[in-house]
Amino acid sequence: MVDYMADYLEGIEGRQVFPDVCPGYLRSLIPTTAPQEPETFEAIIEDVEKIIMPGVTHWHSPYFFAYFPTASSYPAMLADMLCGAIGCIGFSWAASPACTELETVMMDWLGKMLQLPEAFLAGEAGEGGGVIQGTASEATLVALLAARTKVTRRLQAASPELTQAAIMEKLVAYASDQAHSSVEKAGLIGGVRLKAIPSDGKFAMRASALQEALERDKAAGLIPFFVVATLGTTSCCSFDNLLEVGPICHEEGLWLHVDAAYAGSAFICPEFRHLLNGVEFADSFNFNPHKWLLVNFDCSAMWVKKRTDLTGAFRLDPVYLRHSHQDSGLITDYRHWQLPLGRRFRSLKMWFVFRMYGVKGLQAYIRKHVQLAHAFEALVRQDARFEICAEVTLGLVCFRLKGSNKLNEALLESINSAKKIHLVPCSLRDRFVLRFAICSRTVELAHVQLAWEHIREMAAAVLRAQEEEKADKAEGPAVGRSHHDIVPLTVLRDQT
Repeated sequence: MVDYMADYLEGIEGRQVFPDVCPGYLRSLIPTTAPQEPETFEAIIEDVEKIIMPGVTHWHSPYFFAYFPTASSYPAMLADMLCGAIGCIGFSWAASPACTELETVMMDWLGKMLQLPEAFLAGEAGEGGGVIQGTASEATLVALLAARTKVTRRLQAASPELTQAAIMEKLVAYASDQAHSSVEKAGLIGGVRLKAIPSDGKFAMRASALQEALERDKAAGLIPFFVVATLGTTSCCSFDNLLEVGPICHEEGLWLHVDAAYAGSAFICPEFRHLLNGVEFADSFNFNPHKWLLVNFDCSAMWVKKRTDLTGAFRLDPVYLRHSHQDSGLITDYRHWQLPLGRRFRSLKMWFVFRMYGVKGLQAYIRKHVQLAHAFEALVRQDARFEICAEVTLGLVCFRLKGSNKLNEALLESINSAKKIHLVPCSLRDRFVLRFAICSRTVELAHVQLAWEHIREMAAAVLRAQEEEKADKAEGPAVGRSHHDIVPLTVLRDQT
């Protein structure tokens, strides 16, 4: 298996980045029932290549520029193998002491790499601390549920006659209109209404818009309680203004959760740390090392200033989970910090990666990706047919052809149908925009340049087809010319 993995990663550049299959392709390739007798490992590996690989989108190909990066490195893979071999379910300290204690220390290591305020670190006697969640979506939900419990208890302590239902129906959470859809999902699961705050010209949430919404809702008898600020939005990597939003949340007694799922990794570089200024106002902070810090999925790092805010919301102690050290004050049981009970030994991946790359190696990796993004931005700006649609801060470039949404939709369809590179779009102020994210650990400037040449060729074909369509409409039926003379877009794409 190690040999197969090494061969796959070494040869990934030669594989088509996006699969050429239709929905349901796999069912006809495998039996309808499990085998009665054991099969050989060799037979399974053969079928991996014949059945699985044709349907794989190769996220680690140097021609994958979609979504955001998903981390991959050999230290993390080795740690995952060891995690699988140990096979513990680390819901409590007693379930596997090393699993709990290494996570606490690794989250402190990472917090110091980010220069987080001391209040977020566990240390030996701190009130805060970190936990590895599965995803940023999970972290947002956990924060919202903890905030909901905290405000409910506070209000009931002041007014015992208030029921939980009466409070719940008035609770309101807030996030930018650029926030990830997982924030809205957290509101749905948490049973509270979520309101989108209009972002400014740079797609950022500002204090004035938030304050206006708070005043309006308080006047209507509602109870604001939770705000999500996004650092590095999914659509265009914009940054909510923490230094403005933070003080408002502090003054109003609102739980501030900071979601930096993608961008958070960059904050280990001193030149990008200013983007995190204002985190001192937050109650919780989260980012995904499994996106851009070479720690394989799943590993979402979440910190809280007061860990009792989480444990107080989720603590249940059935007899079968108790142990003699749980009240010692020296350790934590992570089952009280999360939604699931079970958890893998995920901190091993952090330990291996941090030690085998070092902070300087991780910083160099981030900086290389940012440099490649700016190189792509420069190429786009040199072509007058295109425009840049949002400020390029880290490893994402948002761009489009100057023209209609329909034109850009055709361009993206053409690019992805050719399957040489893979991109996904976003919508910015109702404009259809293409996203170019630097993703692969092995991507180099040559890959970026080849991708840009491919995009330019596809753009030329799409623009040519558009001009011919316009000419055909302007001329109308003409002698010696029929609609059959117009070259279909699909033919142009195939010829290109």
